[in-house]
Amino acid sequence: MRKAWYAIAFMIAVSPLFGIILANLVGYHEPLDVAAEMLHLHDISDKINWTPLYDYSVPGLPDTVGYVISGIIGVAVVYLLGKLVFKG
Repeated sequence: MRKAWYAIAFMIAVSPLFGIILANLVGYHEPLDVAAEMLHLHDISDKINWTPLYDYSVPGLPDTVGYVISGIIGVAVVYLLGKLVFKG
């Protein structure tokens, strides 16, 4: 089980590399954002924001740190839900 936690920690640590740094380098855009632009839909996320970590960022911290914190929270939520569901 320890190896799995090391693998998860490694993936969380390198997530900013793929999600921010390399994505900006190659000009990657989320497919849903591209589809919304093609359909001329307006972005209302500045008016309605229901997520605690909008765009995987933490106000006042660099984007890369927000990615890592989002990963940690996501893993914790999935782990705790798994513990609750498979309690028996």
